Amino acid sequence: MAALGWLVPRRRSATARSVLAGEAAAEAARRTSREVGALAPGETETGKPAEPEFPVHGDVGAAAFFDLDNTIMQGAALFHFGRGLYKRKFFHKRELFRFAWQQAWFRLAGSENAEHMQDARDSALSIVKGHRVSELTEIGEEIYDEYMAGRIWPGTRALAQAHLDAGQKVWLVTAAPVETATIIARRLGLTGALGTVAESVDGVYTGRLVGEPLHGPAKAEAVRALAAAEDLDLSRCAAYSDSANDIPMLSLVGHPYAINPDSRLRAHARERGWRLRDYRTGRKAAKVGIPAAAGVGAVAGGAAAAMAIQRRRR
Repeated sequence: MAALGWLVPRRRSATARSVLAGEAAAEAARRTSREVGALAPGETETGKPAEPEFPVHGDVGAAAFFDLDNTIMQGAALFHFGRGLYKRKFFHKRELFRFAWQQAWFRLAGSENAEHMQDARDSALSIVKGHRVSELTEIGEEIYDEYMAGRIWPGTRALAQAHLDAGQKVWLVTAAPVETATIIARRLGLTGALGTVAESVDGVYTGRLVGEPLHGPAKAEAVRALAAAEDLDLSRCAAYSDSANDIPMLSLVGHPYAINPDSRLRAHARERGWRLRDYRTGRKAAKVGIPAAAGVGAVAGGAAAAMAIQRRRR
């Protein structure tokens, strides 16, 4: 049985849940980083060469932390993962319509509604409850090949590779489930991934998260915990994100980058003098309508917390 101390009582504050989620993500990331980084030559996916002003070669006291959605990958990893799950009949139509509504709200409002996110989390966790970790991990490998491999931003991928070439570790930091994030990190040849952690018992998902989704302040807590465990100097580290929600994480490091930034992050970055990179082919409006394919793909908008699944090795 998983240790009950990893469960979060509802009475705990949002800050306490963020700290717990961050610490759980850091522990899971360190535990899996060895297997993630052990790729054979030619197994990584390369992007266009870049000439970044940073990092400093040989500075092993530094590392780089990359957000995933719209920073390294075009779109949301869980959007693509949800498509794969729906294709494999994990969802019924009633869940599909609920998730489509939640995704529509997110895209049209341009912000996250706490009530909708809680409803999405509860609904989606119930879908994976009772499934084995190994089953979902195997499916995740297939879905990466089907929907994600062709959506990596070459420019951001090149920035990550520059850190690796300088001898530094590179971590994904995402609200996506840590299994999904770990698959992507391994395919890209990165060090590992910090992702949302959930409880499992005897290799089966219980439907309960450890803390909360790795989002906003929880990402900063995860980076802080990992830096302490890895003896990193955050003032020499870099972080990359597209979203104002990640300002807490970006503010932790000495080298913050706004990548494909939303309007709030762009304004904040300009005010603070942070570096900006935009690899999109055209400027997109902050608020957009639902694409024609939303019927199937929108499940991931509501399932963002669903696959927040990390096996607790006891």
